[in-house]
Amino acid sequence: MDILKDRIALVTGSSRGIGASIARLFAREGARVAAHGRDAAALSKVRADIEREGGKAIEVFGDVTKFSDIEAMRKRIEDIWGPVEILVANAGGSFSKPGPLEDTSEEGWHASIEGNLTATFLTIKSVLPGMKQRKTGSIITISSSAGRKPHPQAPIPYSAAKAGIQILTQDVAAQAGPYGIRVNCIAPETILTERNRERIPEAQQRASADQHPLKRLGTGEDVAYAALFLASENAQWITGVVLDVAGGAVMS
Repeated sequence: MDILKDRIALVTGSSRGIGASIARLFAREGARVAAHGRDAAALSKVRADIEREGGKAIEVFGDVTKFSDIEAMRKRIEDIWGPVEILVANAGGSFSKPGPLEDTSEEGWHASIEGNLTATFLTIKSVLPGMKQRKTGSIITISSSAGRKPHPQAPIPYSAAKAGIQILTQDVAAQAGPYGIRVNCIAPETILTERNRERIPEAQQRASADQHPLKRLGTGEDVAYAALFLASENAQWITGVVLDVAGGAVMS
């Protein structure tokens, strides 16, 4: 199928994990994918995987906490293919350890806010004006279940940043809707990325899976198929939603 045939998509943070899964699926569905990351070797592998399956991809690099870097990425994509029609603002991560608020460092707080909320804000800020001019576009942000429900062991800066992404998404959806632009958010629960498979002991994985009504942890493909739906014309009357891809661990 070619659900996204010839659409131009930028997926930030797509050298591995959830972002790589989204980039690969979008390409399989016909999109021309600009894959972004900091690890050149990992990003090159994602591009090679896409091209081996007959898809189209380019690599773009830049610090998503710096607007000038994002603007340079966007202009490179435009020079090669044309304007970005689908944005998946996926880049982010947790930059502080779980624990009491008073033990959280200022550096950890600022790193988590910058690396998640600010990065999402700046990426949208770069792409949105062109979408408004063309009166079309789809933007997908990536939050987390950590921003959907409180937990005493949560890394507070990460949770706060991810919760901020949700209301940022909805505010932009309200502003951009009259221009024909849809803006939605995905909030995954624990996803068994390559890093999480290595980091989380198998016994803990099984125990965590048992806490989910669907009795398993998520995969990158679970999130990718949700992103594909939101990016497609099948979701043309959906905007401003926060979609929990959480195996039932979050219900609201």
